[in-house]
Amino acid sequence: MSRKVIAYDVGTTGIKTCLFEIAAGENIRFLGSEVADYTLRMLGGGAVEQDPEEWWEAMGQTTRRLLEHSGTAREEIQGISFCSQMQNVVMVDEQGRALRPCISWMDTRADFQFSRCMNTGLRVEGLNIFKVLKFLRITGAGSFGSKDPVWKYLWVRDNEPEIFQGAYKWLDAKEYLTCRASGVMKASRDVAGATFLYDVKRDCWSRELCKMTGVEMRHLPELCGSADRVGALLPRAAEELGLAEGTPVFAGGTDVSLCQVGGGCLEPGDVNVYSGTSGWVETTVDRLHTDIGNLIGTLPGADPATYNYVAEVDTSGKCMEWVKDRIDLPDMSYGELDEYIRDVPAGSGGVIFSPWMNGNRCPFEDANARGMFFNLDLNVRGRELVRAVVEGACLHMRWLLEASVATFKTRPAVRFTGGSAISPVICQVLADVLNRPVEAVENPRLAGATGAAALMAVGFGILPDIKAIKTMIRVRAVYQPNPQNAEVYNRIFPVFKALYKNNKKAYAALNGAGPRKQEEKI
Repeated sequence: MSRKVIAYDVGTTGIKTCLFEIAAGENIRFLGSEVADYTLRMLGGGAVEQDPEEWWEAMGQTTRRLLEHSGTAREEIQGISFCSQMQNVVMVDEQGRALRPCISWMDTRADFQFSRCMNTGLRVEGLNIFKVLKFLRITGAGSFGSKDPVWKYLWVRDNEPEIFQGAYKWLDAKEYLTCRASGVMKASRDVAGATFLYDVKRDCWSRELCKMTGVEMRHLPELCGSADRVGALLPRAAEELGLAEGTPVFAGGTDVSLCQVGGGCLEPGDVNVYSGTSGWVETTVDRLHTDIGNLIGTLPGADPATYNYVAEVDTSGKCMEWVKDRIDLPDMSYGELDEYIRDVPAGSGGVIFSPWMNGNRCPFEDANARGMFFNLDLNVRGRELVRAVVEGACLHMRWLLEASVATFKTRPAVRFTGGSAISPVICQVLADVLNRPVEAVENPRLAGATGAAALMAVGFGILPDIKAIKTMIRVRAVYQPNPQNAEVYNRIFPVFKALYKNNKKAYAALNGAGPRKQEEKI
């Protein structure tokens, strides 16, 4: 029996609302989608915020348009679920109303809160060794940078005490929306894992870590699985979304865990390279491990039987959007982008680009790092600049992959998901840079939403378990590396990695203490 379901992909700057059909023994069928944008506010002092009400309004707008354009009756929708940005802080009251704007995962304002806890006592690499070991023992990973959500939560406590005292729960983006839909406040375990307060062995919030960091356990919601049904649509929520009252609401998961599901990377050794606004290299593994030197750790995923070994970069596809805008190519589709850079040779005429345009997380943590074009000469054209940005994003993925395979054995081929995977040229550049086959899945931009829909198949009992989802994911194309191009990138790669080391002090001098830009809306 097939079922029509809606999966909401709640991104950093917009939402994709997707209609799928799920049935036993068949690939997931994508039936249509609608998109809407919302504001990301870049404030002074590293603050980055969003209005949660805009997320909900975007959900309603896109849901109603999707039903209208697809000719689907509201009664035909038998479930909704979510794939969402993570590591945000939404402080809500007992009715689930946001008490202040959401503090985004991109926010860097909580340096003081992080340093007060982690940069004291006996230190290794600047971090309190006893606290690091406690994080690793309990979570398998740890909060080793000021962008992590626990420090933003503490920033609210220190700077907005009235809001903090009036807060009932601390939710992430997806949890706010599932609460708005169903009235239930529950956090999926992958979201809990990304707070670095979740005890993975005992399957509970860690009282020990909360005490160490200063988090009040009363603010933490109940835990659930990503395939769990958390509740049903409330009458008011159903009216605002245009759906039927009582429609099942499933927990879903983070973009990091559900792109792994939607990419079909469900067995140990499967690797997914994701390039959307941000990016990551993610390996499915069967044990906990943390590489402190490269800041890579294991997080709980949607499947309770495995973990996700995640190496992140803050800006990936966002760099490509940026360069198109800056050289007056804002309306260029991926197909047009392919044509624009197709004939530029590998290496972009010697131009190298670093994609650290909002700082960086792995394999180094530095909020001061920035993007740069290196080795420009008078012959460089816009085409070389655009291709260099594509290559820079892929070179950073190679850096992350090399750090990952130092610990875990992987399949030779990697899956590629996210908006960048729509482009055959970018797929080929990635294969050449990695010197590995690259498998692009069907509808790569919708990998997270596909994962959310697939989890509903598990929740409804259509599939026996999460690993069975692999049979429902189809590979669209396979890109083999070009040996000549791979050799070019082998020569460039050491220079690319050296850009950060050679400019670290300059980044700190320019970006570490000076005045930041005034409020900017994206």
